[in-house]
Amino acid sequence: MTEKPNSGRGQRDLRVRVKTAKGRRLSSTLWLERQLNDPYVQRAKREGYRGRAAFKIMELDDRYGFLKPGARVVDLGCAPGGWCQVAVPRINALGENPKKPQGRIIGVDLQEVEPIAGVELHQLDFLADEADDQVKAWLGGRADVVMSDMAAAASGHKSTDHLRIIALIEAALAFAYDVLEDGGTFVAKVLAGGAENQMQAELKRNFTKVANVKPPSSRQDSSEKFVVAMGFRGRQRADEE
Repeated sequence: MTEKPNSGRGQRDLRVRVKTAKGRRLSSTLWLERQLNDPYVQRAKREGYRGRAAFKIMELDDRYGFLKPGARVVDLGCAPGGWCQVAVPRINALGENPKKPQGRIIGVDLQEVEPIAGVELHQLDFLADEADDQVKAWLGGRADVVMSDMAAAASGHKSTDHLRIIALIEAALAFAYDVLEDGGTFVAKVLAGGAENQMQAELKRNFTKVANVKPPSSRQDSSEKFVVAMGFRGRQRADEE
């Protein structure tokens, strides 16, 4: 790795440049260079978070305040665990503040996730048959927040990738309708257009407030946004959809 001089100014450009290596694709080299120079990646390492995605949920919660002490949270597609890490102190999952109610968080992912204090982690394909019933069994009751950072592997075909992520959102939303308490919150990653028109209308019927947001920590060249739906109106209304 080299640091490129800033010509004519007697100073050095502190941006890290990654040299190409035998067997490494140019795309991989550019990705590595971007990671090494990403301030959120650097901050995540300094602060002990498992990835830059932690700051996305942090910024969303700072703005909308859905991770409250005592909240029961389900995190779908939780690997590597950054969202869970942010939620633990905010919902008081470890009970460290005895003056506030203790929350609970269940994390689910297709991959195995390294343990996180205060989080109940489960390895499961959420799109498998009866997977939602299994998560409901682990939860053993209602949830105040269902959040999903699930993403399908990119195919390189924009329309296909869009359909895949919409399918994940629909599965997460169906689960949310089934387990959310009245007044609960649903947070999910979507693509640049936000939730599709039909889904957007459905969300607005079933929640009192719906926002499509691109948090500051989301890369500007990324097509992702997040839908934040607050104030769930109730399971009966959702069942009538």
